[in-house]
Amino acid sequence: MIQLTATPASTLVDDPVHIRATGLPPFQIVILQATLEDEKGNLFHSEAYYKASEAGEVDLECAPSLGGDYVGVHPMGLFSSLKPEKFLTKLVKRDVMNSPFLVQIKLYDSNLPLVQIATTAPKVSVTLERWYIAPGVTRIQVHEGHLRGVLFLPPGEGRFPGVIDLFADIGGLIEYRASLLASRGFAVLALAYCDYEDLPLRTEKIDLEYFEEAVNFLLRHPKVLGPGVGIVSISKGAEIGLSMAIHLKQVTATVLINGPNFVFSVPQVYRGQISHPLYFSPQLVSINSLGLAQFQYCFEEARSKASETFFLPIEKAQGHFLFIVGEDDKSINSKAYAEQATERLRRNGKNNWTLLSYPGAGHMLEPPYSPLCCASKLSKLHLFMHWGGEVTPHAAAQEHSWKEIQKFLRKHLVPVVTSQL
Repeated sequence: MIQLTATPASTLVDDPVHIRATGLPPFQIVILQATLEDEKGNLFHSEAYYKASEAGEVDLECAPSLGGDYVGVHPMGLFSSLKPEKFLTKLVKRDVMNSPFLVQIKLYDSNLPLVQIATTAPKVSVTLERWYIAPGVTRIQVHEGHLRGVLFLPPGEGRFPGVIDLFADIGGLIEYRASLLASRGFAVLALAYCDYEDLPLRTEKIDLEYFEEAVNFLLRHPKVLGPGVGIVSISKGAEIGLSMAIHLKQVTATVLINGPNFVFSVPQVYRGQISHPLYFSPQLVSINSLGLAQFQYCFEEARSKASETFFLPIEKAQGHFLFIVGEDDKSINSKAYAEQATERLRRNGKNNWTLLSYPGAGHMLEPPYSPLCCASKLSKLHLFMHWGGEVTPHAAAQEHSWKEIQKFLRKHLVPVVTSQL
């Protein structure tokens, strides 16, 4: 009798799952498929071919995929290679509190044509719950002063290392990374800064005093461990995160994921000082054969001519940096920007940084086992953006960098207790 197991059946999305099929005929080739429906009804799926052992077993911990969406031994390959049926749809969890994503793992005979899978019952299947929040984590709406966002607190008395989570200026509030970090023991403020509640639809300027207010709010909270806070940021959020680290001494650990070392699109303002954006060269936008826009070289002309003052003075920051770079980023030239920033630190005698650079990884580096989003529609620009990345190396980068982010934050936010002997 064929059996399919996947354990644990209910867990956080950044936890691995052990998938195993038994009771198969020796050396039979089978198809394993994963399917998921998001909160808007969009369908995602992945497939891989496996060959049973002499004992009639397929164990994804050690069995290689022979073909399909990935090849080789990748125990979580069915998750990281999920792709949308509707082209250019990004998988995003909106309601992190009340429901998990349900992932079905199904097993089919290999002689079944792929076009018939949707209308054919599997030999056997299991359903998994993939949660974005751990039991006991609380979600608190933040509507204090100018601040708009959500604070996630781990269970227990605390106090917990405090982190501010920043995404790009696409608008709204994205909570899933913050809720996962809170599930791992951090007090995390998912901070909105445009197109959310009463915040402006578009940012005409980035006022760092708003983000300073967020730092002070977090440090005042009785469950937050001071004296410093961390930042986890990506893309435009990383530009803001870098500026916060430069201007705010309370920021002691800053994670910069595929971000620039200069201001772009709109000016930054802090206490009367204005940082102007670097010139953008629209003629350097390239559109590939699928109609996807690639922006990674659009600032190169300006960078080559800009004086040192146009780049953010990272050497003034008192805290530590973790740069995370996808070398196949098609949105911005993030590897060059990170290297320029770290070289500036080196020239100024600083060693307060770590650079993790991942070949084959794209712009959208997410928590582990998230499917690669290599392209999606950017409604604000009315464009289809190419984010880059290849499934297998991108998945490896997400798994490795997520562990490194947590290690980095704990190292620089949690005081070392020494014995008083």
